[in-house]
Amino acid sequence: MISASRPNKRRVTRFRTKLLAAMMLVVSGLMAFALYFAQRHVTAAAQRDLQQNFQAELFSLDKVQELRNAALAERCGTLASRPRIHAALEDNALDLLYPSAKDELRDLMEDEGSLHTGPSLHAKFYRFLDAAGAVLSPPNPKDVGQLSHRVETQLILKKLPETQQIGYIRENADAADEIVDEVVAAPIFSTETGDVISALVVGFEPFELIGKGAGSGTKSGIWLNDQLHMPSLSKSAQAALGSEIAKAVTNSASAQSNFTVTVNGAPQLLFYKRLNPNSLFPPAYEICLYPLADSMAELHRLRWRIGGAGALLLLGGFVASHLVAARLAVPVEKLELDSEKNRAQRKRAETALASTSEKLKRSTRYSADASHQLKSPVTVLRAGLEGLLTRDDFKPEIYEELSALLHHTHRLTGVIDDLLLLSRVDAGHLQIDSQPVNLSQIIEEWLDDLGALPDSPEVKIEKKFPADLCIAGEKRYTSLIVQNLLENARKYNRPDGLIRVTAARNGGEVVLTIGNTGHPIARDAQEHVFERFHRGGTGSHISGHGLGLNLARELARLHDGDLRLVRSEDDWTEFEARFLIAAQTSDGATQTT
Repeated sequence: MISASRPNKRRVTRFRTKLLAAMMLVVSGLMAFALYFAQRHVTAAAQRDLQQNFQAELFSLDKVQELRNAALAERCGTLASRPRIHAALEDNALDLLYPSAKDELRDLMEDEGSLHTGPSLHAKFYRFLDAAGAVLSPPNPKDVGQLSHRVETQLILKKLPETQQIGYIRENADAADEIVDEVVAAPIFSTETGDVISALVVGFEPFELIGKGAGSGTKSGIWLNDQLHMPSLSKSAQAALGSEIAKAVTNSASAQSNFTVTVNGAPQLLFYKRLNPNSLFPPAYEICLYPLADSMAELHRLRWRIGGAGALLLLGGFVASHLVAARLAVPVEKLELDSEKNRAQRKRAETALASTSEKLKRSTRYSADASHQLKSPVTVLRAGLEGLLTRDDFKPEIYEELSALLHHTHRLTGVIDDLLLLSRVDAGHLQIDSQPVNLSQIIEEWLDDLGALPDSPEVKIEKKFPADLCIAGEKRYTSLIVQNLLENARKYNRPDGLIRVTAARNGGEVVLTIGNTGHPIARDAQEHVFERFHRGGTGSHISGHGLGLNLARELARLHDGDLRLVRSEDDWTEFEARFLIAAQTSDGATQTT
């Protein structure tokens, strides 16, 4: 018992360990997924908030830029339409062009910082373009803003614009104090033909490089001629960042976009936007850098908080898993003990079943052997009695005794035959050769023979069945079933009693019912009526050996039917036998072999 319980405990311990490991694995997996999605959600929310803040700041600054550009365009358009300028151009009096424009553009060139919101509307220079888009050289550059030849060539256009154009040019490109100027080109139309005859180009200090980024850490610059101009960064940082901008601008078809870069070891969000779409000047892009260090630090702190909370939850999950596993192991331990008991009981039952099966086999062999051994002596005894009855030198009472003995030998032969048949059924050696059998004919034959039974009371017989009621079976054994039922109905009847025989088709079966009057079977004996050698249901004075009903039911079941006691009460006992109906041919006739 001790050696059997130890393996059970080890199995339960292994089960508990595996269960705990499985639950911990499930809890760990769920927590990992939860942490992953929580961090992903926090990161997405932080990036979304950052983008919204950045876009809001850019939107407000771009609105100011649009208002400034609109004011510059209106101012330049008004100046380009002045009569004195048109007169000088249309009369080809180019030597009077710049002197005439000096008075018209004096208010734009003079410093009016006290009159405006800032120096953003103060012009640094202006130039006129001829009909081919080349710069008309001023007689006195100091009056119109002095420019080097290299810078002045950047104002040349391939053709005159028909609408106002915005562009950007570089001053002191090779020096440390490089300057980028914003220029507005306003077309000048002929008052006679309406054609573009010239253009006024005015240069301003770009608004992007003046006000952006104050107090927010945002840096701004301009991408022009494949070079970045951002005075707040060193030349080396501008060169490194410029290569990334060049890739983004070249590979993207969009006029604006943003991506993350690293500047001086710090993460930055870079935004670029085309400043002069559809312009005759070279393309220029506004570049803005938004620092991400604070946002990344806050995101890192949030991740640590989520990780800490996840670790605490995971620890709690492990503890809960241990408690749940211990609780779930209790019924498993009980089930293990019950299973051990069930295995022991099943082993005892199998041993008992094997012993019973062996006893049954021995009993079957004994019955068969005994029946065979008895048959020969009974045959010899019957032959001797029949020989004595042929003699005529015995007294009459001797002949009566000899006749009674001969009758008992016939009964003994019937018992032996029944035992042999039952032993074949028990051994599974009896096979039914199913043929169409005329049940009506068999019933009629045995009803005719009932009157020949000795010591049988006179009874009335009622019968109701078709003339050719055929079943599937073997005639010999079907006849034996009918014989047993009719002989019992006659033997256990009372004087002037009744035997009723009915048979009819019921679906795919034939139902045979045989009932008789007489003393009923005792209620406590009815459930044993089909047991072998069982007698005592209707009185012990009637001869019999207790095998008939058992044999009849076994034979009925071999025919895929059955035999049962319907009722036995109030001077009436009734049995019912069921058989399969014989197969029919295509023309409706019963098949015969």
